[in-house]
Amino acid sequence: WCTMLDSALPPATTSDVRLKESGTRRLPIGRVNLEVRQSIPAWQQALILACAVLAGLLVSAAILILAGVKPSALIDEFVVETLTDSENFRSILFQATPLIIVGLSAAVAFRVRFWNLGIEGQMIWGAIGATFVSLNAIGPEFARLPLMMLFAVMGGTAWIIIPTWLKLRLRVSEIISTLLLNYVAMNFLLHLVYGPWQDPKDAFPHSPQFAPFERLPEIGWGISSALLLSLVFTVLTAWLVRSTRFGFYTKFVHDNDRMALAVGIPMRAVTLISVLVSGALSALAGFVIASAQEGRLTQSFYEGYGFSGILIAFLARNNPIAAMVVGFLVAVLFVSGRSLQVFYQIPFAMVQLIQATMVICVAASEFLMRHRLHWVR
Repeated sequence: WCTMLDSALPPATTSDVRLKESGTRRLPIGRVNLEVRQSIPAWQQALILACAVLAGLLVSAAILILAGVKPSALIDEFVVETLTDSENFRSILFQATPLIIVGLSAAVAFRVRFWNLGIEGQMIWGAIGATFVSLNAIGPEFARLPLMMLFAVMGGTAWIIIPTWLKLRLRVSEIISTLLLNYVAMNFLLHLVYGPWQDPKDAFPHSPQFAPFERLPEIGWGISSALLLSLVFTVLTAWLVRSTRFGFYTKFVHDNDRMALAVGIPMRAVTLISVLVSGALSALAGFVIASAQEGRLTQSFYEGYGFSGILIAFLARNNPIAAMVVGFLVAVLFVSGRSLQVFYQIPFAMVQLIQATMVICVAASEFLMRHRLHWVR
């Protein structure tokens, strides 16, 4: 029966045999395959990232134009007035100092896939530690600033140990624990500035003013020495992640944590050290704002820095040197955004929307770096 049926059918062509063997039907226009990249050159990564940033800037410009800002005003506010005016340039450097430090903090944690969303909480405890030294006059005057910095680091690292222990011992997601602990730190800060640490002179929700020797001095031209500290931290962090065995381990953990565990890399120790460094840097950012900028502990000094640190780390791809450059550019966005608030009544939420747009575009570029679209005919 099978022989008679085969003889009754027309002879099969070569293309029919190929379709039968492949089990698929070929479309005349072809198809698009999504493939995982085995490797990608550095120049192509830079090109994809640059296109993502450009797309984010175009979307942000469209948002501002729809909000009532003229296209010519965007160039004036973001380029001409901001970078050519000496006063605005000093404001950028002033704003860039804590942004660079929080960017380094996020980058160090992200290198071991610890998603530290508690930067603001660690900043709060860093500022609290520094203020504790000031209010209690701990140590002689010449050692007050180093002690304030030390207590700030202790506060930030102690606070980040909690989610680290929960992740390493109980496998609790650090995204949830670090984010929720922010609210604990915020409410404790409000308790202090509205309660025992409230300035008795004016009864406003902030601590008493720091003494002159408890503030980071200026180095000239209206620039604080905190900027030098941020540059020192950048160099030290870059050396740690690029020139040491520990830095090699963090790259291994980030690229393939299962392989790192299989070859005997101490995963827990590498993660713990990276997270502690991240918490210490966040706390130092809080110390810089309290000592160099505010001159006291205030109730909202930390707002916006956590999200900005994540943005900087994403744009810099966890590179400390790139984080310094991106931190400066984000400071330009902050200063220009304040000008738009004053002259065009643009709310600060619009600036945060622009930051969110940039994060989305950069996150999308990560997918294109790992995958490619291949046209098959």
